[in-house]
Amino acid sequence: MNAPLHPLATQYVVADLNDPGECARIEGFVRECGGSLFQRPQWLRAVEAGTGQKATGIIAERLGAIIGWLPLSSIASPLFGRALVSSGFGVGGGVLSDDGQVACELCRMAEELASRTSHSTIELRGGAIPPDWRTWSDRHANFSADLAGDDEAQLLWVQRKQRADIRKSLDADLAVTTGRDRADRAAHYALYAQSVHSLGTPVFPSSLFDAMLDAFPDNSDILTVHSPDSPVASVLSFYHQGTVMPFWGGGSFAARALKANERMYFELMLHARRRGMSRFDFGRSKTGSGPFNYKKNWGFEPQPLTYGMWNAPDREPRDLDPTDASYSAKIALWKKLPLPLANLIGPHIARGLG
Repeated sequence: MNAPLHPLATQYVVADLNDPGECARIEGFVRECGGSLFQRPQWLRAVEAGTGQKATGIIAERLGAIIGWLPLSSIASPLFGRALVSSGFGVGGGVLSDDGQVACELCRMAEELASRTSHSTIELRGGAIPPDWRTWSDRHANFSADLAGDDEAQLLWVQRKQRADIRKSLDADLAVTTGRDRADRAAHYALYAQSVHSLGTPVFPSSLFDAMLDAFPDNSDILTVHSPDSPVASVLSFYHQGTVMPFWGGGSFAARALKANERMYFELMLHARRRGMSRFDFGRSKTGSGPFNYKKNWGFEPQPLTYGMWNAPDREPRDLDPTDASYSAKIALWKKLPLPLANLIGPHIARGLG
């Protein structure tokens, strides 16, 4: 795996992300190439710190310089099997290289690594994908748009129905805070856990959110909307290359009547512009889902995402699509669990989803 394809040509090496120097080299390459947040070693290392899923990846080098990088998280779960994912717990990732042959060879090296380490599946969330891998572009779409120049222009950019809801929330007795301390984290996790439970989804471990906030101290924060009685909506966001990415958000049952989620995202747009951001990335949603339509109603246009998968011969690929019919009964059952029990069990399951 660590030998060159032929002398003095391109070498493909499994990265040692425990080596600060190695990480710094790759971070520099990602930065120079304009790579995504999910291609940064820092993201992979935070995933490992928060969930135990190992950070790894493959480097392509020529004459000592990095010319390609495939970030990978080794996701191991007794329920969902073992997969190399680019990138774990992210919505993007994949190969970073401007050389098509190098990009393809990095994927071939990933196949070899997967076979050697008993991973039945490789999942690429973007980037170049070998033509013999399975690909799809109809399951997820991303939503992003430029931020407006001032607060009023931002409000007018939002489509009429959502704009009316924002105006209602602005007239309501709601307060907005941003921060990163223990109270911010606790309020966010409680609201996020309640929100995903209502969808029938196990909640991620709080350690994942803590690890992410600690890994990106200058480029992440939590924005929370409060009613007079309690926090009602909260979102953990990242800031990368001039773009704000609300990544993990949720609200209480009371949030809907208060239009607190609308207030939360609108306030985040204003907060991000004041931080110097110029673009709002609303993230991905499953095609045709409620969140998909919700984002369209704001005025965002869906942009299909192309993902790819390889699975070992004679092995079934892992299927984590909650819209699959096989999951409907499990989702319905999970919704019926008492929230404290779901929050106790959920993190042990969700850390294997990746």
